[in-house]
Amino acid sequence: MIYISRQEHFNAAHKLHNPKWSEERNREVFGPCANTNWHGHNYDLIVTVKGEPDPETGFVVDLKALSDLLRTHITEQVDHKNLNLDVPFMAGQMASTENLAIAFWQILERELPAITAAKLHCVKLYETPRNFVEYYGG
Repeated sequence: MIYISRQEHFNAAHKLHNPKWSEERNREVFGPCANTNWHGHNYDLIVTVKGEPDPETGFVVDLKALSDLLRTHITEQVDHKNLNLDVPFMAGQMASTENLAIAFWQILERELPAITAAKLHCVKLYETPRNFVEYYGG
C-alpha cells in the first residue's frame, strides 16, 4: 500500500459563534475566535490517498489531476472567502477547522473516484502552523 499526499493553500475568514448563546458565553468559550468582525487564517490542506501503483503509469494517483480536483472543488470554493457566509457547503454549521475538514472529506470522497481507484486516507488541515486537525473518515 502506497500513501501519497498533495498540499494546497488557501486563505479564509471565519468566526466561531453559537447563535443560541449570549455574546458573553461565546467570548468565554471561543475567545478571540468569536470576534464580531471575523478573523482570518492561512490554511494548509494536505490530502492523502492510498492504493497500489497502476502498472502502466506507476502512479497511485496523477498528482496533477488531484491538484486540479482540489482546486476546483475545494480551494476555489473557500479561498479569500468568509467560511460562515460565502461557502454553501458550510451553511448552517460551526465554521471550525474540524467541521471544515469533515466537509472537505465528504467532497473528496464523492469526487475522487473520477480520477483514481485510490481511496481517500486522510484530510489534514492546518489552521496555523501549530494548530491542525486530521480526519480519517466516519
